[in-house]
Amino acid sequence: MPALTPEAVREQLAALPHWTPEPLGDAICRSFLFPDFAHAFGFMAEMALVSEKMDHHPEWSNVYNRVEVRLTTHDVHGLSARDIAWAQRADAAFERRSA
Repeated sequence: MPALTPEAVREQLAALPHWTPEPLGDAICRSFLFPDFAHAFGFMAEMALVSEKMDHHPEWSNVYNRVEVRLTTHDVHGLSARDIAWAQRADAAFERRSA
């Protein structure tokens, strides 16, 4: 799987407005804020299953009601289509849990 070009990253991020590229352009980050720990943990559990199915695992952390996520594809030393797909799935999961 090849790394996305800077232009492709910009195009993809246009549809992911809550994700922020890191300065070097090799990762994207987002902070998810939930009502409480149970909601944050439920999101992480759901996304853990997604990660296993995709064989693509985020760098993430959780403090009470906040989940911080950093996505990068280590094999290509940058962003790939897998990062974008994972971000899209995470956004959808967050929206379902926020409704």
